This record gives sequence, C-alpha cells and structure tokens, in this order.
Amino acid sequence: MRAYLLVAAVTALTCLALTPWVRRVGVRARAYTPHRDRDVHRAPVPKLGGVAMVAAVLAGLAVAGTVPFLGGIFTDASAMRGLLAALGIILVLGVVDDLVDLRWWAKLGGQSLAALAVALGGIRIAALPVGWIHVGSEAVQVALTVFVVVLTMNAINFIDGLDGLAAGVALIGGSAFFVYSYLLTRTIDQFDYSNLATLLMALLIGACAGFLPYNRHPARIFMGESGALLLGLLLSTAAVAVTADLDALEGFRFRNVPAYMPVLLPIAVLALPLADLTISVIRRAAHGESPFGADRGHLHHRLVDGGFTHAQAVRVLWLWSFIVAWGVLSLNFADDAVVLLLAAAGLAVATWLTVHPLRARAARPASRTDAQPKDQP
Repeated sequence: MRAYLLVAAVTALTCLALTPWVRRVGVRARAYTPHRDRDVHRAPVPKLGGVAMVAAVLAGLAVAGTVPFLGGIFTDASAMRGLLAALGIILVLGVVDDLVDLRWWAKLGGQSLAALAVALGGIRIAALPVGWIHVGSEAVQVALTVFVVVLTMNAINFIDGLDGLAAGVALIGGSAFFVYSYLLTRTIDQFDYSNLATLLMALLIGACAGFLPYNRHPARIFMGESGALLLGLLLSTAAVAVTADLDALEGFRFRNVPAYMPVLLPIAVLALPLADLTISVIRRAAHGESPFGADRGHLHHRLVDGGFTHAQAVRVLWLWSFIVAWGVLSLNFADDAVVLLLAAAGLAVATWLTVHPLRARAARPASRTDAQPKDQP
C-alpha cells in the first residue's frame, strides 16, 4: 500500500506544481473557449489543465518504475508502450482541440486511436464478468476494449461542465476502485500485491487531487479535452485490466471479494457519467441532432438552471457519486442487508437534496402568478 500512496503523492505534488505554470501558458496562448449560451462562466478561463495532469501521471509512472514492489507491473513492456502511446495521443489531441476546437469526428478518431494503442499493447477485455464468459477472439477483444475506452472517455467529457465536477467524480470513483483492486490483488496473490489497475487508480487519484485546488469553483483553469480524456483513459484501462484477473478470481469467488464486483463496481464508479451520456444521446437523437453535439441539457446544467448555485450543484453530484461507488464497494466489508439499507437511506437523502430545491423554485413563480389578480384594481 505504501508504494501506491507514494506514487499518488508524487503525482499530486507534480500536478500541483505544474498547473499554475500551465495556466500562464494557457493565458498567453489565449486558450479560451468562446462564450456559449450553455456555459456557466462569464469571464474567460484558460484551458490546457490536462497538460499538467498528463505530465504528473507520467512523473508518477516514472517513479513507480523505480519501486521494486511494483516491478511486476513493468515486466510486460508492450503493455507499458501501449499505455504511453495512448497518453501521448490524448495529450496531442487534447491540446489541439483546446486551441482550435476540432470537429467531433476528428476527436472520435483520435480517441479510437488511443484506445487501439492500449488494446494492441495487450491490455484487453479477455473475459466478460457476467457468467465468466471468456472472449477467445483477439479481434473481438480489441473491438470490445476500444468501445469501452472510447465510451468512458466521452462519458467523463460529458460531465466536465462545472468547476471541479469531473475531477471530483473521478477522484471519488477512482478511490473506491483503488481499494477494490488492491483487495482483489491481495485475494488472488498473497505474495505479490503489484497490480496495473491499482497503479492506474493511484495515478488518477494523484492527478485529480493535485488539480482540484485550481479547478474548484471559481475555477482558475479548466482541464480541457486532454484532462477529460486522461481520466476516461485511466478509469477504463483499469476496468479492462481487472478482467485479466477473472481466471484467478474464480477460485476465490466466494471469499473476501464477491464474484459480481468485477462488473458492478466499474459501472458504479461511472454511474453518473454514463447516466448523463445516455440521457444526452437519447435527448439529442429524439431532436434529430448529432449525439456528439453540445447543448445545455446535461444533468449539471439542469441543476444550475433549476436554482442550485454552481458549488451546490457540484456537491450534490459528488454526493450521488460517493453513495453509489462507495456503497457498492462496502458490499465487500459488511453484511449485504446492512449496506443496502444504509445505501437506500443515503439515496433517499440525496434525492431530497436534489429534488426539494427544484420543486421549491418551480413553485415560486406559480405563487407570484396566483397573487397577481389580488394586486390589480
């Protein structure tokens, strides 16, 4: 555990140190998003924050490579090359998009190329954790991996609309995934705790923790395309890497780590981004619009338009992410009935905190309208 915490700390400190410098570069390069009706900011905020995050992740990887405890992760050189290639692709793609605003098809092509680099490096979906279905065809493994990685990148990108929202959701979900993957590794091998998924989550935690002080409301810098793609890449690659442990997990499926966790926890971690992505695609398709377009119909926009302040909307969505991700993870530690009861109570509180202000705001105009005739002569 100490080795992973060291990597997370190095990544966080590196991101913390680099972000102000990257912000100055963004200001000089005028890497601002032109104001749009769907934006919640009035003053321009520089992008390119993802550059600091990617650099911090690379620094964390460099440190991890020198730690003997984590040496087993780096024995597969092709996997590391694929991951580094993917990081390079999303860095270039993100910077170019932050500067010139690429078309959706160009971004999708770049995302697919990064995902393909991961898959060709050997990090693939080898088994589906539903009924323990093994995927024998390499072509199918690659296709499934590319789909999952691209889907996750876009899910994170879709919720990156409020200060600190995407970084906070990724930090909350990533920390739950970190604990899970570490416990899974200890369950499978009592002598070697080195694991790629756990390392990736340590890097993600460090990058988000180092970036959030500058990105929380009012944000001084945005993570931009490269930051959102980085979070999606790390989360999805970790989820894909976990599938390689399913064979070893089979013998332990009723001990310590429940058998349904490999499929349930990744979904729980990404519940909010995937829900927003799904709703957005359905809404745009219903209006005959491109699913890759942009509008002001995301969940976070609806909260702000419904009367929440910027910070309140972010905290409510963080709460939802925490209850879902850590509630699912808690099934590893406590009785299922107790966890489900507490989770249901937490969801009830979160629902009230979400709905009550919206209903109160909706009722106020009606009250004023009803009172108008009384004031008229």
